[in-house]
Amino acid sequence: MKAFFPIIIFVLVLASCSTSKREHLFNGENLEGWTIFVSDSTVNPNNYFYVNNGMIETVGVPIGYLRTTKEYSNYKLHVEWRYPEEPTNSGVFVHTSGDDLIWVGHYQGQLKHENAGDFIVHGVGRSATLADSTYTSTAEHKPLISKYESSSENLAGEWNSYDITCKGDTIELMVNGVLQNVATNCSVTKGSIGLQAEGSKIQFRNLWVEPLD
Repeated sequence: MKAFFPIIIFVLVLASCSTSKREHLFNGENLEGWTIFVSDSTVNPNNYFYVNNGMIETVGVPIGYLRTTKEYSNYKLHVEWRYPEEPTNSGVFVHTSGDDLIWVGHYQGQLKHENAGDFIVHGVGRSATLADSTYTSTAEHKPLISKYESSSENLAGEWNSYDITCKGDTIELMVNGVLQNVATNCSVTKGSIGLQAEGSKIQFRNLWVEPLD
């Protein structure tokens, strides 16, 4: 048994080092480090995205999004989400840039119910290559590229996880551990991280980024 002790200690040290590199994006108490964007100026932003029982929650109507004040590149992003009521539509933004609400530039991991893993190129002139085809977003068209596999989401109301790896000009989307899309040659490789509101109440928890060497 003694021969295994050094191996076990080494594995524990590696795990500890990996965890210590993580930056938690949500403190469980407030939306410090985030900015709220909502399409209707009469809506109180603090009643639109807010903290509920240690989770980020949004009512989902009208459309809008929550966005980190910091920008990131070369990282792994972990996000957990669920629809506590009717499952409709949402998304996770990476490499977000610009200030326009509707056409803010980003790459999106789709969260539309049963379509998580679809990839969206959003923002005029932004492009990416998927399955040997290059897609460029225009004012009239934001390309949506379907996921590889059938839905890997859990039942409506249950928690799901997105693990999104952004390394160089490549973005990989994993939904509940299933690889669902890979984009290469992304024309933008840095930006803030966003959570979309589009249709109904949705909750988020356990959000963190881990830098990649």
